[in-house]
Amino acid sequence: MARRLLPLLVVTGILLAPTVASAGAGTSQVDPITHVALNLALLLVVARLGGELAVRLGQPAVLGELIAGVALGNLTLVGVHDFENLATDPTIAGLAGLGVLILLFEVGLGSTVRDMLSVGATSLLVAVFGVGSSFALGWLAASWLLPQVGAYVHVFLGAMLTATSIGITARVLLDLGQSLTPEARVILGAAVIDDVLGLVVLAVVSGAIATASSRGGLSIGAVGLLLGKACLFLGGALALGGRLSLTVFRIGSRFRTRGALLAHGLAFCFFLSWISGLVGLAPMVGAFAAGLILEDVHLSEFKERGESGIEVLISPISSFLVPVFFLVAGMRTSLAVFSKLSTLEVAALLTLTAILGKQACAAGVLGKGIDRWTVALGMIPRGEVLLVFASFGEGHTFNGRPILTPATYSATVIVVILTTLVAPPALRWKIDRRRRRLVETPSVIP
Repeated sequence: MARRLLPLLVVTGILLAPTVASAGAGTSQVDPITHVALNLALLLVVARLGGELAVRLGQPAVLGELIAGVALGNLTLVGVHDFENLATDPTIAGLAGLGVLILLFEVGLGSTVRDMLSVGATSLLVAVFGVGSSFALGWLAASWLLPQVGAYVHVFLGAMLTATSIGITARVLLDLGQSLTPEARVILGAAVIDDVLGLVVLAVVSGAIATASSRGGLSIGAVGLLLGKACLFLGGALALGGRLSLTVFRIGSRFRTRGALLAHGLAFCFFLSWISGLVGLAPMVGAFAAGLILEDVHLSEFKERGESGIEVLISPISSFLVPVFFLVAGMRTSLAVFSKLSTLEVAALLTLTAILGKQACAAGVLGKGIDRWTVALGMIPRGEVLLVFASFGEGHTFNGRPILTPATYSATVIVVILTTLVAPPALRWKIDRRRRRLVETPSVIP
């Protein structure tokens, strides 16, 4: 019995420790780093518990981490106030920001420029139709529900709904045994392009809002300049960065110290993030570009001497920092705002818009034998990129006010949760229905 109770007691002790720590916070003998360490211990335990519960229920771990963050951030509703400052702690916020860079770097590592060029016309059209439709519908929905926030915020909300989550979609397809089907190849290829287009949109929209806020307005020429800058940065990074990184990593392979590959990979990620910020784009665009650039050819000399790939090496860092980002994103979600009917309406309409916007992807499916509606349903999940958008909007201002109010930010987190929950049963229903039709009429191609 003692062995069974020990893990529970340890977890309970960690969860209750902030209460004890706050009682002694006024003593001068306490090193400030102890509070950071305690907060991180709490966040990591909560993240693991949330992720584990989600996986056991057949959902992606990131969804459990996000919901755990929402629960932790709203304990004030039941009279628990010990954790309310975690989401605004500068150190935790800084680690969450690093988590965003690592997350986008990891997403980029999951695909390559060669992958993007090989997906074919169908994936390209699916991505373009889905991004365009989601952006337009989101813009219209925001204009209708939130006329008071202004056109720039409407555009930002439309841009948020553009990108499909590669990680969530891939997990759903794998769980359904559909990861090797033609539909899966189209979906995953389109999701990669989705991320690129979504980050270009984020770069342009965020730059446009910053320019309009400082100058009091924005011209079509300024928007064109921002779009050109974003495309030039990504194009230049992919074209020149590939050649530059070959040289950098060839030189780096001469280092015999442990961790040389990981150090060079992270340095490359952070350097491109800095360059991206320097030219007026979001640093996360540079992190994503760094991941896209790095291919096996860059790392061959490291692998020849027995080192693991960069994806394997970065995994422990990602397991530490990325859950902090998801938890903080969830903790900044206020459930109290949903007591207002208007906030519920915003969350419901944005979720409906996110689902319907991706159904336009069906029009981009070319050729026979690929079920267009399976592809469209597979593009529904939103995840990391939407949360990155939302966190950017919650942390930046336009004309002295946050781009996203607490109510609007909270509504967008609900969009992530609901679209992630909707996609698996919708895909399962469509795939089972298609299988039954093939068994009943095997000569008919749906």
